[in-house]
Amino acid sequence: MYEGAIQDLIDALGRLPGVGPKSAQRIAFHILQSDADIAAALVDAIRTVKERVKFCTQCGNVSEETECRICRDPRRDNSQICVVEESKDVIAVERTREFRGKYHVLGGAISPIDGIGPDQLRIKELMSRLSDSAITEVILATDPNLEGEATATYLARLIKPLDIKVSRLASGLPVGGDLEYADEVTLGRAFEGRRNVEN
Repeated sequence: MYEGAIQDLIDALGRLPGVGPKSAQRIAFHILQSDADIAAALVDAIRTVKERVKFCTQCGNVSEETECRICRDPRRDNSQICVVEESKDVIAVERTREFRGKYHVLGGAISPIDGIGPDQLRIKELMSRLSDSAITEVILATDPNLEGEATATYLARLIKPLDIKVSRLASGLPVGGDLEYADEVTLGRAFEGRRNVEN
């Protein structure tokens, strides 16, 4: 344990997701040993992001405008909405260059253990968007874990009566993976999501 400001910095860094005590200590000492300009730039970047960045009023993605660039883009397909848990998931899907529709960011996943239920997510906003008759498909792209599956199942049940096609991203074996190392759930999903081989 250190004392004073350095321990306060370590504690603050340790509260960040994915940063354990050793990483927090390493980052704190890196900041301490860096030039004052580097530390000031970090402080300015944090302050600026907190002041400027907000959430898109349409989809919930991060944006410096009222609506994000994807929602403002007239070339996007208004008939498809891809539902994701977090803004970082939008970037992951965009990198594939396979999806040309719009997004809806839930702000997390249903997790009773963490006290997160449907009311804590942007599900009401999604249902409001689905009243638009132009929307013909909702793609559920939540994480393939317990919380993501629970969220996808909940949303599918809500959307089904609206006569809108609901699809789920396929999951299964990663490219370059070995069958012998795949767990039963992953291998089972790969079998469920198999497709015909075209000659």
